[in-house]
Amino acid sequence: MRVADIAPRTLLGPGPSDTHPRVLEAMARPTIGYLDPQLFALLDDIQDMLRAVFKTSNELTLAVSGTGMAGMETCLANLLEPGDRLLVGVAGFFGQRLVQVAQRLGAEVCTVEVPWGEVISGEQMRQALQKQGPVKLVAVVNGETSTGAWQPIPGIAEEAHAAGAMLLVDAVTTLGGVPVLVDEWGIDACYSGSQKCLSCPPGLSPVTFGPAARAAMARRKRPVSSFYLDMALLGRYWGRERQYHHTIPVNMIYALHEALVLVLQEGLEARWARHLAQHQALKSGVEALGLRLTANPAHLLPSLNVVATPEGVDEGSIRQRLLEDEGIEIGGGLGALKGKAWRIGLMGEGARPEKVQRLLAALGALLGG
Repeated sequence: MRVADIAPRTLLGPGPSDTHPRVLEAMARPTIGYLDPQLFALLDDIQDMLRAVFKTSNELTLAVSGTGMAGMETCLANLLEPGDRLLVGVAGFFGQRLVQVAQRLGAEVCTVEVPWGEVISGEQMRQALQKQGPVKLVAVVNGETSTGAWQPIPGIAEEAHAAGAMLLVDAVTTLGGVPVLVDEWGIDACYSGSQKCLSCPPGLSPVTFGPAARAAMARRKRPVSSFYLDMALLGRYWGRERQYHHTIPVNMIYALHEALVLVLQEGLEARWARHLAQHQALKSGVEALGLRLTANPAHLLPSLNVVATPEGVDEGSIRQRLLEDEGIEIGGGLGALKGKAWRIGLMGEGARPEKVQRLLAALGALLGG
């Protein structure tokens, strides 16, 4: 098969999301060198736009080369040293992933766990912190992609800071689709991915580090375990020194730049409202088909909707027919929900009424047939 033979899809799964034509056009611009002054001008713009989207004034805000997992590992590797204690809020697959990555870094990991589809309350976090004793870092997932639950952050931040810990937030499925207010909520470090609500192809991971996180990194007693993800080195390339670190994916920088321009042209509040409206339309539509969302109804994530598969229905065959017959991609369940649910992403360009209506019509026809 050749790339030219690839059929287009409507991407309504857990990511990546559909890419705006302007972003694809930007990617096709001629590649330039990683030390070209034109590229540095784009990097400066991206930093400014990311601060606007993260709602932060953090100086150390940039995009790491790699997908959202690179952002997760960047934050954990830079903030933790072997033996440091970390408390992770686990409410699904990606909370578990935080645990796995931190353990590989040699951190001492403890958890506060709730059933899949639920969120962690401030009181539960307070009790966990009291039980576990001092920890350096608390980490939670803002939008749990495996369950469709939307984790509130302010109460978690309050309890983490009261216990003398920093707060790390996974915003991979939320940044650009729902409010992520880094400074207002007291988030010390946060990471996301280019391929979800920002509607950019996968390949870059926005990250931001506040004053407490930067101070912790400055106090490190040993080098960051990953040279590639070392923020001290990356900061010198993205900052005033322009010191070479690695060959940055230039054409992905073009793509992210244009994607962020589109986000800010639409306006964050308008974009958040669009995602919420299409989530509500999808929710009404699946309920009309006799289906239900699996997450706690009080904490449904607009950008990622997990729908329980009806009894006796093979969820995989429905997904396959949607892809083959309609060119629509949705995701299957992960972990505890494997084989039991569909994951429907309404992210960025996927959060459009015509796409929601098309999916509901196709799903209804398949289930009715």
